[in-house]
Parts: sequence; structure tokens; C-alpha cells
Amino acid sequence: MGIIEKLKFWEKPKNSLQYADILNGYTPIYSQFGTDIYAADAVQQAISCIVQEMKKLNPTHVREIGNDVIPVGGGIQKALHNPNEFMTTSDLIEKCMWNYFLNYNSFIYPTYYVYTDKQGKQVVNFTGFYPLQPVQVDFMQDASNILYVKFTFPNSYNVTIPYSRIIHIKRNYSVNEYMGGNEQGQPDHRALIETLNINDNLLKGVAKAMNASMQINGVVKYKTMLDGGKTDKAIQEFETKLKNSQSGFLPLDISAEVAPFDRKLQLVDAETLKFIDEKILRNFGVPLPILTGDYTKSQYEAFYQKTLEPIIISISQAFTKTLFSDMERSYGNKITFYPKDLIFMSVAETLEMVRLLGDSGALYENEKRVAFGLRPLSELEGKRTQSLNYVDVELAAQYQLQQKNTNNNVNQGGKIDNGK
Repeated sequence: MGIIEKLKFWEKPKNSLQYADILNGYTPIYSQFGTDIYAADAVQQAISCIVQEMKKLNPTHVREIGNDVIPVGGGIQKALHNPNEFMTTSDLIEKCMWNYFLNYNSFIYPTYYVYTDKQGKQVVNFTGFYPLQPVQVDFMQDASNILYVKFTFPNSYNVTIPYSRIIHIKRNYSVNEYMGGNEQGQPDHRALIETLNINDNLLKGVAKAMNASMQINGVVKYKTMLDGGKTDKAIQEFETKLKNSQSGFLPLDISAEVAPFDRKLQLVDAETLKFIDEKILRNFGVPLPILTGDYTKSQYEAFYQKTLEPIIISISQAFTKTLFSDMERSYGNKITFYPKDLIFMSVAETLEMVRLLGDSGALYENEKRVAFGLRPLSELEGKRTQSLNYVDVELAAQYQLQQKNTNNNVNQGGKIDNGK
């Protein structure tokens, strides 16, 4: 059953709806969406570079209790691991990210059912996640000011859903109250399009220069009067001599003379092309070394902190806001997209991380193997070790006090009860 069939289960709102209030005076109707810039290869490569990194994220339902973070199993985590019948987790992230960059808005519909537990409490159980690609989005509200969103799809089907039930990730969320982008909820590409036009003109100029270099390269001048037929025959003979010449020398008689064209082709220098490419990439926060894969650890860390981390925070908060009620969030429930696989570390740094976490008992033995690319072993399942050089924080003060008392007794000549 596809997403349209699942959306049909939504009942129409019982109360009449009107367009939602918006302070800038625009009617909150938004068509999806601009695609002008995405014909440029540099733009596609930049976005693809970010999307491929984001696919490595590991979404996890956790509960924060004090300073401790505990992973939580259950329906939400199962749905995150298996979003729907069409997609894997990485597919879901990839689809959402392309919508995020193409439209500056990414909508995800979480499917769920409600049941009553033994205590008589209604429980929401989430079963999947479906990225939506509407052609029009309308924001509505009822008499009690509950906000709804009406999606219209390419086949003209439309559905109205409470906005609180939709995961909405926004890019460049600035002047519009509901949508990312400009005042009309559209991507604003005007500045970037100017740069893309310059880049396009440069590339066309290079192509024309290459074509020109393959055209007429010289003139053969015959020092006699030839009629049309004799001219064609002379040209054919000249071309035959060109084809047959293997030494690089072209034999001509005294009646013919070759006058080459002195063509000076002016191609665009590499620095100019690099400048234009980097200017395009800066719009997406992708340095050229990241795009080519020839980056250092410090360059990747800068790319992660500047470009990837803000998006990861937005996704995590958008999922958390929709999937949990205010009370559930107050108990520390949240969705975190862990970036472990994104962090670029050398073997030496990985070894140091495993040593520090392993000595404190924070890593399972199989986690240590996986960190180095080794497959987990069944005999190590659930096994965890720690160094005896560490002591529980709660017991440290008690241990030190006991040692102090022992030393005082020895210094005062007292006997120590060793249990015998």
C-alpha cells in the first residue's frame, strides 16, 4: 500500500477551516518549487556531496536521564530502522535531504496507530516514515486556532493533516512564518544564478575555442590559374599527401605554397575556473577538497561543524518535536541522529578513543572490533570489560575515607581488624 493510500485514512477536519494567519500579509499557499539551478553540474555535485555524508547518520531514540543517555527500543526505533516498504534508513535520509535542498522544505509523514494500554492510557505507536513531495502546500486553521497543512500532489489528490503530525525540516528559515526560503516559501536562487550564468558563459567560450581549433588551419596557394575542376583535383591531391605523410614533411611542387593561419586561442585560465567553482560551492558550504575527496582531517572537521552539524541538529529536533508530546520530551525522550560514522579519525586517534572508552567499560568488545572495521564475533556478544585502575565516582570518597582511617590507626599503634 503506497503513501497515498495511507493518507486516505485521514478524516477531513470536523470544523471548517480558513487560511492561517500570517503577519506579512501573504496568503499561506505555497507551490513546490524552484529547480532552475539544478541543471548545473557543480550544484548537483555540491548537494550530492552533503547528501552522501548525511546518509551515514544513525537515527536513535534515546532518553536523557541526568547526564546519562539511554537508548530506547520499541516502535519508534523499529520504524527508524525500517521506515517503510520502499526505503532503508539511508534512503529515507537521502530523499529528505534532496527535498530539503531542492525545495528548502522537507515534509515527512509518520504513520502510526493508537491503542489503550493496561492502565487505560492511550498510546501512540509509530510504524513508519514517508517523505512527501507535494506540488502545493496550504496552511489552514480552524476556529480553535489549530494549525493544519493541506498537501496537493501531482495526481491532484489532496489531504489535510494537523501540522503537529508532520515532520517539517526547513532550510533558510527566515522571512516566511511557516516555510523555509523567501517570502513566498520558495528557494531564493537569484545571487547563485548570476554566478551560474558566468560559469556557463565561460564553459561555452572554452567549447567554442576548442571547435575553432579544429577548423581551417591554413590556405594552399597555387601560383597559377586553375579552373574549378582542376582546383578540386589539386585539393584532393593535397589531402592525399597529408594523409600519406608519415615523416611530418609535406612535399609540394613549385606551383603550390601553404600559408598557415596564425591562430592564438585564448582559453580561460585554471585559476579563474577554480574561483568560479569555489564561488558556487560556497553557497552550499562545500569546500573543493571535500568535493574531490582530497581533504585533510582539519578540513573535514571544519566542513562537519560548518555545514553538516547544523542540518543534523535541525533534523533531530524536527523528529523529536513531532514524535513526542510535551510530557514525553520532559522525561528526556528525543531522536538523535548520531554522526559516529561521519567523524574522520586516523587509526591512531581511533586506537586512543577505544583505549579511553574501553578502560572505563563504556565499550562492548564487539564495538571495539567494529571501530577498526573488523566484523563482530558471536562469542563476544554482550561482553564488556574495564580497567581495574578506575573506581566508581560514588565510591571514591568512601574509599579515600577508609584509607585515611586505616593510616591513622597504624600511626597511633592501633590494631586493624582484618576480619580474623
